[in-house]
Amino acid sequence: MSLPGAAVMLYTVDALLDDDFEGVLERIAALGYTGVETYGLHGRSATDVNRMLHRTGLSVVSAHAPFPFGPDAARILDEYAELGTPNLAWSMEAEEFDDLDAIERGLERVNGGVEAAKAHGMTVAYHNHHAEFRNVIDGRSAYDLLLERLHPDARVELDLYWAAVGGASPAEVVRSIGPRLRYVHVKDGPALTYGQDTLVPIGQGSVDVLGALQEPSTLEWHIVELEKLDVDPFDALDESYRYLTGHGVTAGAR
Repeated sequence: MSLPGAAVMLYTVDALLDDDFEGVLERIAALGYTGVETYGLHGRSATDVNRMLHRTGLSVVSAHAPFPFGPDAARILDEYAELGTPNLAWSMEAEEFDDLDAIERGLERVNGGVEAAKAHGMTVAYHNHHAEFRNVIDGRSAYDLLLERLHPDARVELDLYWAAVGGASPAEVVRSIGPRLRYVHVKDGPALTYGQDTLVPIGQGSVDVLGALQEPSTLEWHIVELEKLDVDPFDALDESYRYLTGHGVTAGAR
Protein backbone atom coordinates (compact mmCIF):
# COMPACT_ATOMS: atom_id res chain seq x y z
CA MET A 1 0.00 0.00 0.00
CA SER A 2 1.40 3.41 -0.98
CA LEU A 3 1.90 6.15 1.57
CA PRO A 4 -0.35 9.23 1.62
CA GLY A 5 1.03 12.18 -0.30
CA ALA A 6 2.46 15.39 1.15
CA ALA A 7 0.35 18.51 0.61
CA VAL A 8 0.15 22.04 1.98
CA MET A 9 -2.99 23.86 3.04
CA LEU A 10 -2.44 27.24 1.38
CA TYR A 11 -3.84 29.12 4.37
CA THR A 12 -0.36 28.52 5.83
CA VAL A 13 1.01 31.05 3.31
CA ASP A 14 -2.18 33.05 2.83
CA ALA A 15 -0.53 36.43 3.43
CA LEU A 16 1.92 35.85 0.55
CA LEU A 17 -0.48 34.71 -2.16
CA ASP A 18 -1.84 38.13 -3.19
CA ASP A 19 1.57 39.29 -4.37
CA ASP A 20 3.01 36.14 -5.94
CA PHE A 21 0.66 33.15 -6.09
CA GLU A 22 2.75 31.21 -8.58
CA GLY A 23 6.02 31.99 -6.83
CA VAL A 24 4.61 30.60 -3.59
CA LEU A 25 3.54 27.42 -5.40
CA GLU A 26 7.03 27.08 -6.88
CA ARG A 27 8.59 27.29 -3.42
CA ILE A 28 6.17 24.68 -2.04
CA ALA A 29 7.00 22.31 -4.91
CA ALA A 30 10.73 22.86 -4.37
CA LEU A 31 10.37 21.65 -0.77
CA GLY A 32 9.09 18.29 -2.06
CA TYR A 33 5.36 18.65 -1.53
CA THR A 34 3.26 17.25 -4.37
CA GLY A 35 -0.16 18.74 -3.63
CA VAL A 36 -2.00 21.73 -2.19
CA GLU A 37 -5.39 22.44 -0.72
CA THR A 38 -6.61 25.88 -1.75
CA TYR A 39 -8.21 28.49 0.50
CA GLY A 40 -9.70 31.01 -1.88
CA LEU A 41 -8.14 32.05 -5.17
CA HIS A 42 -6.93 35.55 -4.21
CA GLY A 43 -8.49 37.32 -7.16
CA ARG A 44 -7.21 34.85 -9.73
CA SER A 45 -9.51 32.89 -11.97
CA ALA A 46 -9.79 29.17 -11.43
CA THR A 47 -8.33 28.64 -14.91
CA ASP A 48 -5.26 30.73 -14.06
CA VAL A 49 -4.66 28.90 -10.78
CA ASN A 50 -5.07 25.58 -12.57
CA ARG A 51 -2.37 26.63 -15.05
CA MET A 52 -0.04 27.68 -12.23
CA LEU A 53 -0.49 24.31 -10.58
CA HIS A 54 0.32 22.48 -13.80
CA ARG A 55 3.42 24.62 -14.36
CA THR A 56 4.71 23.91 -10.86
CA GLY A 57 3.84 20.20 -10.96
CA LEU A 58 1.46 20.40 -7.99
CA SER A 59 -1.93 18.70 -7.72
CA VAL A 60 -4.93 20.43 -6.22
CA VAL A 61 -6.01 17.69 -3.84
CA SER A 62 -8.90 19.56 -2.23
CA ALA A 63 -10.35 23.04 -1.91
CA HIS A 64 -11.48 24.60 1.35
CA ALA A 65 -14.78 26.04 0.12
CA PRO A 66 -18.33 26.32 1.50
CA PHE A 67 -20.71 23.42 1.12
CA PRO A 68 -22.37 23.77 -2.32
CA PHE A 69 -25.88 24.17 -0.96
CA GLY A 70 -28.39 26.98 -1.38
CA PRO A 71 -28.28 29.98 -3.74
CA ASP A 72 -24.47 29.95 -4.14
CA ALA A 73 -24.20 26.24 -4.94
CA ALA A 74 -23.96 26.56 -8.72
CA ARG A 75 -21.32 29.29 -8.53
CA ILE A 76 -19.19 27.30 -6.07
CA LEU A 77 -19.41 24.12 -8.11
CA ASP A 78 -18.68 25.80 -11.43
CA GLU A 79 -15.64 27.64 -10.06
CA TYR A 80 -14.07 24.62 -8.41
CA ALA A 81 -14.87 22.31 -11.31
CA GLU A 82 -12.91 24.78 -13.44
CA LEU A 83 -10.06 24.63 -10.94
CA GLY A 84 -10.06 20.84 -11.25
CA THR A 85 -10.33 19.98 -7.59
CA PRO A 86 -11.74 16.54 -6.78
CA ASN A 87 -13.04 17.56 -3.36
CA LEU A 88 -14.50 20.44 -1.37
CA ALA A 89 -13.93 20.58 2.41
CA TRP A 90 -15.77 22.78 4.89
CA SER A 91 -17.12 22.86 8.46
CA MET A 92 -20.23 23.49 10.48
CA GLU A 93 -20.25 26.26 13.09
CA ALA A 94 -19.40 25.64 16.76
CA GLU A 95 -22.93 26.46 17.93
CA GLU A 96 -24.31 23.78 15.64
CA PHE A 97 -22.92 21.20 18.06
CA ASP A 98 -24.87 22.43 21.08
CA ASP A 99 -27.56 19.75 20.72
CA LEU A 100 -28.77 17.03 18.36
CA ASP A 101 -31.39 19.20 16.67
CA ALA A 102 -28.74 21.77 15.78
CA ILE A 103 -26.47 19.05 14.36
CA GLU A 104 -29.27 17.71 12.19
CA ARG A 105 -30.16 21.18 10.90
CA GLY A 106 -26.53 21.85 10.01
CA LEU A 107 -26.24 18.54 8.24
CA GLU A 108 -28.94 19.59 5.79
CA ARG A 109 -26.37 21.83 4.11
CA VAL A 110 -23.57 19.27 4.38
CA ASN A 111 -25.56 16.38 2.96
CA GLY A 112 -27.24 18.57 0.37
CA GLY A 113 -23.81 19.72 -0.73
CA VAL A 114 -22.66 16.13 -1.11
CA GLU A 115 -25.53 15.43 -3.51
CA ALA A 116 -24.94 18.61 -5.51
CA ALA A 117 -21.19 17.94 -5.83
CA LYS A 118 -21.77 14.43 -7.16
CA ALA A 119 -23.33 15.88 -10.31
CA HIS A 120 -20.04 17.71 -10.95
CA GLY A 121 -17.89 14.65 -10.30
CA MET A 122 -16.68 16.03 -6.97
CA THR A 123 -16.83 14.83 -3.40
CA VAL A 124 -17.43 16.81 -0.22
CA ALA A 125 -15.46 16.22 2.97
CA TYR A 126 -16.41 17.31 6.46
CA HIS A 127 -13.63 19.23 8.25
CA ASN A 128 -13.78 19.43 12.04
CA HIS A 129 -12.78 22.06 14.55
CA HIS A 130 -12.79 21.54 18.34
CA ALA A 131 -16.49 21.78 19.32
CA GLU A 132 -17.29 18.44 17.68
CA PHE A 133 -15.10 16.73 20.28
CA ARG A 134 -15.55 19.09 23.21
CA ASN A 135 -19.36 18.85 23.19
CA VAL A 136 -20.97 15.74 24.66
CA ILE A 137 -24.67 15.06 24.06
CA ASP A 138 -26.40 12.28 26.00
CA GLY A 139 -23.05 10.74 26.80
CA ARG A 140 -21.74 10.76 23.23
CA SER A 141 -19.40 13.13 21.43
CA ALA A 142 -21.02 15.48 18.95
CA TYR A 143 -18.55 14.16 16.37
CA ASP A 144 -19.83 10.60 16.68
CA LEU A 145 -23.39 11.85 16.29
CA LEU A 146 -22.35 13.87 13.23
CA LEU A 147 -20.63 10.92 11.54
CA GLU A 148 -23.66 8.69 12.07
CA ARG A 149 -25.85 11.17 10.21
CA LEU A 150 -23.37 12.20 7.53
CA HIS A 151 -24.30 11.33 3.94
CA PRO A 152 -22.85 7.90 3.04
CA ASP A 153 -20.94 9.45 0.13
CA ALA A 154 -19.38 12.19 2.26
CA ARG A 155 -15.70 12.02 3.01
CA VAL A 156 -13.87 13.15 6.12
CA GLU A 157 -11.00 15.59 6.47
CA LEU A 158 -9.79 15.19 10.05
CA ASP A 159 -7.95 18.07 11.68
CA LEU A 160 -5.69 16.30 14.16
CA TYR A 161 -4.89 19.46 16.07
CA TRP A 162 -8.44 20.65 16.69
CA ALA A 163 -9.42 17.13 17.70
CA ALA A 164 -6.67 17.25 20.33
CA VAL A 165 -7.75 20.71 21.49
CA GLY A 166 -11.27 19.30 21.85
CA GLY A 167 -9.93 16.63 24.20
CA ALA A 168 -9.77 13.65 21.84
CA SER A 169 -6.88 11.33 21.02
CA PRO A 170 -6.09 11.90 17.32
CA ALA A 171 -4.96 8.28 16.90
CA GLU A 172 -8.21 6.95 18.37
CA VAL A 173 -10.24 9.22 16.10
CA VAL A 174 -8.34 8.03 13.02
CA ARG A 175 -8.98 4.45 14.11
CA SER A 176 -12.71 5.06 14.56
CA ILE A 177 -13.65 6.86 11.35
CA GLY A 178 -13.31 4.09 8.81
CA PRO A 179 -13.06 4.20 5.01
CA ARG A 180 -14.51 7.68 4.48
CA LEU A 181 -11.32 9.21 5.96
CA ARG A 182 -9.27 10.50 3.00
CA TYR A 183 -7.59 13.72 4.16
CA VAL A 184 -5.97 14.86 7.37
CA HIS A 185 -4.81 18.30 8.44
CA VAL A 186 -1.46 17.85 10.11
CA LYS A 187 -0.41 20.57 12.52
CA ASP A 188 1.41 20.76 15.83
CA GLY A 189 1.68 23.02 18.85
CA PRO A 190 0.63 23.16 22.51
CA ALA A 191 -2.96 22.04 21.76
CA LEU A 192 -4.38 24.29 24.46
CA THR A 193 -6.79 26.89 23.11
CA TYR A 194 -8.89 26.97 19.95
CA GLY A 195 -7.86 29.76 17.61
CA GLN A 196 -5.15 31.21 19.87
CA ASP A 197 -2.25 28.76 19.94
CA THR A 198 0.98 29.56 18.14
CA LEU A 199 1.85 26.52 16.05
CA VAL A 200 5.24 24.93 15.47
CA PRO A 201 6.76 22.67 12.78
CA ILE A 202 5.41 19.13 12.89
CA GLY A 203 7.13 17.05 15.56
CA GLN A 204 7.98 20.00 17.82
CA GLY A 205 4.68 20.28 19.70
CA SER A 206 2.52 18.15 21.96
CA VAL A 207 0.27 16.46 19.39
CA ASP A 208 0.91 12.75 18.80
CA VAL A 209 1.13 13.21 15.05
CA LEU A 210 3.10 10.03 14.38
CA GLY A 211 0.73 7.93 16.49
CA ALA A 212 -2.21 9.18 14.44
CA LEU A 213 -0.54 8.82 11.04
CA GLN A 214 0.80 5.36 11.78
CA GLU A 215 -2.73 4.05 12.32
CA PRO A 216 -3.97 1.90 9.40
CA SER A 217 -6.34 4.08 7.39
CA THR A 218 -7.66 5.01 3.95
CA LEU A 219 -5.90 8.39 4.03
CA GLU A 220 -4.78 9.68 0.64
CA TRP A 221 -3.19 13.00 1.65
CA HIS A 222 -1.42 14.43 4.67
CA ILE A 223 -2.11 18.17 4.40
CA VAL A 224 0.21 20.34 6.50
CA GLU A 225 -1.46 23.48 7.84
CA LEU A 226 0.44 25.88 10.09
CA GLU A 227 -1.76 28.93 10.15
CA LYS A 228 -0.19 30.86 13.05
CA LEU A 229 3.58 30.80 13.32
CA ASP A 230 6.42 32.76 14.90
CA VAL A 231 8.87 31.54 12.25
CA ASP A 232 9.14 31.77 8.49
CA PRO A 233 6.35 29.60 7.00
CA PHE A 234 8.62 28.02 4.39
CA ASP A 235 11.14 27.04 7.04
CA ALA A 236 8.30 25.49 9.06
CA LEU A 237 6.96 23.68 6.00
CA ASP A 238 10.45 22.38 5.19
CA GLU A 239 10.99 21.06 8.73
CA SER A 240 7.52 19.50 8.73
CA TYR A 241 8.12 17.80 5.40
CA ARG A 242 11.44 16.39 6.57
CA TYR A 243 9.84 15.11 9.77
CA LEU A 244 6.93 13.37 8.04
CA THR A 245 8.90 11.85 5.19
CA GLY A 246 11.88 11.07 7.44
CA HIS A 247 9.67 9.02 9.72
CA GLY A 248 8.28 7.12 6.75
CA VAL A 249 4.62 8.08 7.17
CA THR A 250 4.26 10.47 4.20
CA ALA A 251 5.38 10.26 0.59
CA GLY A 252 7.06 13.28 -0.97
CA ALA A 253 8.98 14.16 -4.10
CA ARG A 254 12.45 14.29 -2.51
